Amino acid sequence: MNEHILQNALADLSIGEVRYFDTIGSTNDEALAWATESAPDLSLIIADEQTTGRGRLNRKWLTPPGTALAFSLILRPSAADRVHLSRAVGLAALAIAESLRKLHLSSQIKWPNDVLVHGRKIAGILVESVWSGESIDCQVVGMGVNIRQEAIPYRVVLQFPASSLEEALGSAPKREEVLHDILFALIELRPKLGTDEFLKAWEEKLAWRGEQVRIQALDEPPLTAKLLGLDSDGSLRLRDEHGNPVTVHFGDVSLRPAA
Repeated sequence: MNEHILQNALADLSIGEVRYFDTIGSTNDEALAWATESAPDLSLIIADEQTTGRGRLNRKWLTPPGTALAFSLILRPSAADRVHLSRAVGLAALAIAESLRKLHLSSQIKWPNDVLVHGRKIAGILVESVWSGESIDCQVVGMGVNIRQEAIPYRVVLQFPASSLEEALGSAPKREEVLHDILFALIELRPKLGTDEFLKAWEEKLAWRGEQVRIQALDEPPLTAKLLGLDSDGSLRLRDEHGNPVTVHFGDVSLRPAA
């Protein structure tokens, strides 16, 4: 993938400006800086190699050259979308899931920000915000998709079993085509962000829905509960072993199956 190939692949999409890098520290950092300079809505930062990327909980998110998709999208929410800013991670996850469906792969969303194929992480999402005074000016949605098997870190540094599209499909698809399908799906889904239809689609994709899961929040004892679904803001709804309702909000939370 290079800048020329990328421009051709995305020519039919209504997106903002595109910045391509052969190598970069973090696409999210670049996007956050660009966003303060009035980057247009749906502007894209993408790199062939990412050397100091990060995931949730400050985990390293490295992208070796030619092995994965590493990109960040700048979203400037409309007045209507500002009510549903917390759904941005679901928007990204559903867009990735739709791109996988086009590859005939069934996927699940590991709340809050991972996408699984065959129970293994194949993509991750990191949403960060740019503030203007006391309100959010825009959101930066970072996404990483493992295309080739070489994108997966050594097992000793993995927090959760990982896979790649190459492993799932038997061969690696073209990165620019997967990127196109993700962006196309996100653009199609975005007008539905505030609807019950959107929330239902997100909820139906949840990994381990209806099953017992183990929740580990920062500085709190672990909780085992049944995963029920989502609240309107995307928070996780559960029921503990005593039948009491539990809500887990976005934050420093780790989710695993109980068994």
